[in-house]
Amino acid sequence: MARVVPETHAEILAAAARRFAASGYKGTSLQDIAREVGVSKATVLYHFANKEALLTELMAPGFAALHELDDRFAGLTGAGAQRVAGEGFVDLAVRFRRKIALLRGEFPELLQQPAFAHVQQISERLIAALAGHSTRPAARIAALVVLAGIAETCGEFDDVADDELRDALLGLVRRALAPPD
Repeated sequence: MARVVPETHAEILAAAARRFAASGYKGTSLQDIAREVGVSKATVLYHFANKEALLTELMAPGFAALHELDDRFAGLTGAGAQRVAGEGFVDLAVRFRRKIALLRGEFPELLQQPAFAHVQQISERLIAALAGHSTRPAARIAALVVLAGIAETCGEFDDVADDELRDALLGLVRRALAPPD
């Protein structure tokens, strides 16, 4: 009986997600992904121009949600910006926690890639909103710690239900961020 070779786009994406989770983005080659799917590297390259294109498509739903969040807090100031940014980022991080976990430890380096440049820009606006647009260093430091901590925490607690994780993170955000000036 001939083996059926799974050559679908979705199967390659799923294998890439598993490999990135197990070995990291840098530690995974296109050959590793091809081997896991049971296809040639050429088949992977037929579907994706390169490894960066594969990662970009894998992260596209999260990127779209991040852009939507950016639009929601754009133009808000003070406590309004802080609330929308905090609640929105917690929701986004919980919803996409498995994809965020794929990038753990490699995120700063990945932000240097052209496909991720917009994420760095949105992150800077998100930090400003979480700080309530305060110029006080303590407010910006707290915002950065909250942002990084939420992303790291979501990847660590796979066994916690979404609602429970969301409630815990929102409580933390409210305690960690001082009301804006």
